[in-house]
Amino acid sequence: MLNKWLFTRIDNSALIVFRILFGLLLAIEAIGAIFTGWVKRAFIEPDFTFNFIGFNFLQPLPGNGMLWYYAIMGLFGIFVMLGYKYRLSIFMYTIMWAAVYLMQKSSYNNHYYLLMLLCFLMILLPAHRYASIDVWKKPELKKLSMPSWVWILLVVQMTIVYTYAAVAKIYPDWFDATLPGILMSARRDYWLIGDFLQQTWVHYTIAWFGFLFDLLIIPLLLWKRTRIFAFLAAVFFHLFNSLIFHIGIFPYLALAFTIFFFPTEKINRIFLRKKPHYSGNEVEVPEYKTPLLVFFGIWFVVQLALPVRHWFFKDDVLWTEEGHRLSWRMMLRSKAGRIQFKVVDKARPQDTIFVQTSRYLSPKQQRAVSTKPDMIWQFSQRLEEEFELTGKEVEIYVDSKVSVNGRPYQPFIDPKVDLAAKKWNHFGHHDWILPSSIE
Repeated sequence: MLNKWLFTRIDNSALIVFRILFGLLLAIEAIGAIFTGWVKRAFIEPDFTFNFIGFNFLQPLPGNGMLWYYAIMGLFGIFVMLGYKYRLSIFMYTIMWAAVYLMQKSSYNNHYYLLMLLCFLMILLPAHRYASIDVWKKPELKKLSMPSWVWILLVVQMTIVYTYAAVAKIYPDWFDATLPGILMSARRDYWLIGDFLQQTWVHYTIAWFGFLFDLLIIPLLLWKRTRIFAFLAAVFFHLFNSLIFHIGIFPYLALAFTIFFFPTEKINRIFLRKKPHYSGNEVEVPEYKTPLLVFFGIWFVVQLALPVRHWFFKDDVLWTEEGHRLSWRMMLRSKAGRIQFKVVDKARPQDTIFVQTSRYLSPKQQRAVSTKPDMIWQFSQRLEEEFELTGKEVEIYVDSKVSVNGRPYQPFIDPKVDLAAKKWNHFGHHDWILPSSIE
């Protein structure tokens, strides 16, 4: 039964078209980051980047090196689209994207994480077996089919993403439209629709439609009777998000993914008119069956575990941020912070310096460091290192207050704790984060 479920050969048209669209979006993501100035703002202008803790060895290239870096990534994206040296091209894009993802988190986005996961999975998939330069150069690579585990892998992965995104929305500030209202208030000046977005009923509609969409989109796409309506809802949902939130390629990537739910005949009629439909349905059990099952098991255990890890940390993730990343908690809170770093010379405690963060950080980094404990800790460590170079041993204290979803500002970091002396714990709560008062 398992062999039939995983290893039945099915038509590969959806995978081929997805590869073409995916490669195009990869190229747009990389090249667009150059021309919109994002690379310059994220990697060139700041004095340093807030990398994921433990990945200090990943540093931006000097000068305009990151512009060339992204240009090369864009080229690999085009190669993926064309199916030219596909495995190497998608592997290189994956490595390069993972590096820049881990290199900075001031512009953290769950969609960047999803892109890294999908890039890795696409390395494993035979997405170059039709309509590719690889097949043109080596015709024996040509295939009209793929094992059914390919479809299952991608659909289950996206089901996890959407389901956890829906579950994360089950909290009062989402369903009473507080958070949607805050998000829309920042769009008040949008041309034509700015005033419309301020309507209370719009906020409630966004809250409930967003929740139900994430919860039901995959089942509705799987069911033939609701598929077209689900697709139209997806078009509206993702184009709305693209227009309102400016979240890069993700809305279009999500729309490209819907191709896996449509019949092959329809896909071929629209995209691959010369491709024959495959209906052999042979069961071919490969030699890699055992390693594949082991991979499936490990991969999905990790994917199911990471989004719930915040339940094992003390206090509310909305406050502490512990367990927030890698968990599909998308657009779930609005935070503002006020922060002051105090440097005390151990040899001369009376010599106290209050740091002007604007001397060290870009405006976006300043906003991020005011509300995120890991970045507060990292900046404290950096300040300590800087003063050590001058021969001083210092202590770093932080006076910080944070507002969550428009609530009054509350003390955030214990001002009596020397953060320079603290170690970072990836798997436990940090007691220098003061208790929250979120209700």
